[in-house]
Formats: sequence, structure tokens, C-alpha cells
Amino acid sequence: AFNFTPVPRPNYRIGVPGPGYWKEVMNTDASYYGGGDVGNAGGLHAEFVPWHDRPYSVNLTLPPLGAVFLKGQV
Repeated sequence: AFNFTPVPRPNYRIGVPGPGYWKEVMNTDASYYGGGDVGNAGGLHAEFVPWHDRPYSVNLTLPPLGAVFLKGQV
């Protein structure tokens, strides 16, 4: 998910295809890349809340002018 605005977006819900833990595999705002570490503490658990025509969803914090990449864990 990308955020092209200079404002952090907490509580940004996106649909995911399945339950379980969704690991944050990359966050462009991580301190490793010189950012402010606005993100999701390494990952999130999906909730049974249908969203974007998907059966589950996660409630992200999107960093300003950045992106987060998630990967579902089996």
C-alpha cells in the first residue's frame, strides 16, 4: 500500500485474501532507510471484516510519502 501524501494515515483498512498474520516485509519509512519508523510494528493479524471484496482485512498505519509491503504467513 502506498501513501503519496505527506500525512501519516492511521487506521487505513485494506482487504486481504485470508486470515492469519500479515508480516510487514518492507516499510520505506523504516529507520534503516532514514525514515521515521511510522508503520505496523512488523505486521498485523487479519480480522474477519470483509473489505474491498475480500473476506478479511487489516487495519494499517501508512507512513507519509511511503509504502508498506505485506506478506501473509501460513
